[in-house]
Amino acid sequence: MSSTSQKHKEFVAEPMGEKSVNALAGIGEILGKRLNEKTVDKAYQVLGKFLFLKKDEERFHDWLKDTCGANSKQQGDCYGCLREWCDSFL
Repeated sequence: MSSTSQKHKEFVAEPMGEKSVNALAGIGEILGKRLNEKTVDKAYQVLGKFLFLKKDEERFHDWLKDTCGANSKQQGDCYGCLREWCDSFL
């Protein structure tokens, strides 16, 4: 099992609370640092952008790419993680 899918399972299993951006599937140390440099340090801030973009996958992927340089796999992992979290908690 990859660490990403483990991160995904752990993330969607409980409320978000004050989790850091690094708790999101697809966001590792490097992308987390890049997001922190843009003052995005909490997972709920990424969720806010996800919701602001109306859960639109293409627009969210573009935002992640532009904001922290996430590749397509990282974009997809993060999107899927947030999508499933929303399905469970919203």
